[in-house]
Amino acid sequence: MTARLSAQDITLTYGDRVVSTRVSLDVPDGAFTAIVGANGCGKSTLLRALVRLLKPTAGAVRFDGRDMTDYKPKAIAREIGFLPQGLVAPENIVARRLVARGRYPHQSLLSTWSAEDERAVNEAMAAAGVADLAERPVEELSGGQRQRVWVAMVLAQETRYLLLDEPTTFLDITHQYELLGLFARLRDEGRTVVAVLHDINQACRYADHLVTMKDGRIVAEGAPADIVDAELIRQVFDLPSIVVPDPVTGTPMVVPTCGPRAAQDRGGEPAPLPADPVAAPS
Repeated sequence: MTARLSAQDITLTYGDRVVSTRVSLDVPDGAFTAIVGANGCGKSTLLRALVRLLKPTAGAVRFDGRDMTDYKPKAIAREIGFLPQGLVAPENIVARRLVARGRYPHQSLLSTWSAEDERAVNEAMAAAGVADLAERPVEELSGGQRQRVWVAMVLAQETRYLLLDEPTTFLDITHQYELLGLFARLRDEGRTVVAVLHDINQACRYADHLVTMKDGRIVAEGAPADIVDAELIRQVFDLPSIVVPDPVTGTPMVVPTCGPRAAQDRGGEPAPLPADPVAAPS
């Protein structure tokens, strides 16, 4: 796989705190890359560097061989769409107006709203499953609905690259799988998707390329089937497990082997099942 977007020996800091040192990553073109790891391991920081929201103190992030800082913001925004965490919508804005902001990189002082803009917004809202929310104030939506509206805004940007930081946050399990399926379809259409995910099994099922991180460094990367085993899960997540084939897709599925506290206190033996609440005496 080739890589137009890459990080080369980058060091990332917040003030005096060093998060990552000499990290390198080639983002495979036309693939779905998932970045996983425990909380605080540097996943979101790496993603912010890839979209030039955080400038490396050493090394460089490059796009098409050029340092990202050489590009004007709108030029990059026409190539790379980014969904960060913790977005807050302007007050009194309806969903459709928020999604329409994704068309900003394609606008100029002399341009007006076009049929192409209208099409992009309609298709993005349909893809994210929020077309029926178009005229609803964003502040009245549930957390999951708001998250899908934000995803629609990034889709309306119509970039070849989509970088998303925990895009399944606030979503119920059905919408999580629908959204991941959408990203896989975009990959199949030739777009490049990079997402920070918390669920290792979802990452293994949908991603072509898996990047595992711990303490600001990349521990392993590659196709999930090539790198995911019990030792990697122990190393990255400090979790004892077995790795078995997903019964639906055949991709690696992580099954933790640690039991609840009660089972651990019993020497690893499973706790007995509680009595049937209907049959038990009062």
